[in-house]
Amino acid sequence: MASRINTIMSEKYSSSRQSPGDSGEKHTEDVPGTRPAGYDNADVFGHEEGHDIKYKTLSWPLVAILMIAEIVSNGMLSLPSSLAVVGIVPGLIIIVFLGVFATYTSWLLVKFKMNHPEVHNMGDAGYILFGPVGREVLAFGTVIFAVFATGGQLLAGQIALASLSDGKLCLMLYTGIFAIPTLICSFPRTLDGLSWLSVPSVLSILIAGIVGMVGAGQYPVQDRTVSIAEGSSFYTAFISITNPVFSFAGHFMLMMSRRFFVMVSEMKQPQHAMRAAYTLQGFATTFYVVFAAVVYAYIGNNVASPAFSSLETKWQKAAFGIAIPNFLIAGSLYAHTASKLLFVRIFRHSRHLHSHTVLGWGTWALLILIMNGLGFVLAVGVPIFNYLIGIAASLFAAWFTYGIAGMFWLHDSYHYEQGLYTWARKWFQSTLAILTILIGGFICVAGMYVTVRSIVEAYDNGEVASPFAC
Repeated sequence: MASRINTIMSEKYSSSRQSPGDSGEKHTEDVPGTRPAGYDNADVFGHEEGHDIKYKTLSWPLVAILMIAEIVSNGMLSLPSSLAVVGIVPGLIIIVFLGVFATYTSWLLVKFKMNHPEVHNMGDAGYILFGPVGREVLAFGTVIFAVFATGGQLLAGQIALASLSDGKLCLMLYTGIFAIPTLICSFPRTLDGLSWLSVPSVLSILIAGIVGMVGAGQYPVQDRTVSIAEGSSFYTAFISITNPVFSFAGHFMLMMSRRFFVMVSEMKQPQHAMRAAYTLQGFATTFYVVFAAVVYAYIGNNVASPAFSSLETKWQKAAFGIAIPNFLIAGSLYAHTASKLLFVRIFRHSRHLHSHTVLGWGTWALLILIMNGLGFVLAVGVPIFNYLIGIAASLFAAWFTYGIAGMFWLHDSYHYEQGLYTWARKWFQSTLAILTILIGGFICVAGMYVTVRSIVEAYDNGEVASPFAC
């Protein structure tokens, strides 16, 4: 299978591509101001001259903004509570480590994408690694995680609207209200249409975070406890660690299929993708560290999740209100991604992908409605939905963010160079790749364990509400 796929690659892609195994080397002959030589011959969108709908329009700064808008979102609001469990020093070390590690896996992913320009999403990557079964499993995982993430953003919007109105309406109604603009914003066919909406999204979460930190400083909790390090059981500690783990998990879902494979496919100059990745990780890691440390320092071990809920009422409302555009756009991006994966799968190499046809737009509208609808139904109709997000993150995001990145490097260095000899010669890179796979596996298994145990305890303690309850 691998040899057949590689033969197809060599026919579709430029013969000037060098070995993908060496760090820092060029894999294609760059053409100034455009894409690498031969890239469009294999890329999913091909040569777009004369097409009605052009996808490859994103610059790397817009890709960075899109990624920040999706990743730096409601997930960061759980980070202060993570510090309360493990202590401020171990917690911040974990956040920084995961940021650096995510940057490394981003680099692996970009190399893989540039070596395989026909890869548009995780399903395509799964086909190269594992054949048809891999394509279906990884594509399914991407769609499931994106739909769950859409529902998660709808819940964040629900909490924000309930806070602003003092909970005067049924929670399900808040979710429905928030779902409408989320649906509308996810309709553009290209990411370029969403990129400009992401600018106010990034500003909103940045300002909301600053407002939250100022609010915590203005009304600090008296007699609070701030721990340098906390002794916790594995179960308790790992639950808290999953917050920063899955806050960064978005980057690879974003970068793998939900986003970065999808985004790089829509870049004018995909060879500049790492610039966007560096911008994302630099901003996200810095903001996560500052926000988590400041809020935890002023509120202490009793900080809630989401952290804005621990603020004094007027500051809580201000922070949640300002963050609403971010929750909305992030949810739209998730729904857009799930729809885009299926849309490209259905119409790849078809005129409906690039032209304004009734079938093309009808299918796109239907997919957008389905993905947003599923997110809404899951958010309001499944009492243990938050736990299901944890299961989906453990099963898929742990691999998408960490584990499979190592497989990318091992695959390309083996098939495009000298097999096991290359692995032995580049022992340090091989070791990092294997460790990346092992870390992904550990997070997957441990995450599943703590999430399932949490579900059992929630039922035992009577904490699970009824479906579609207010």
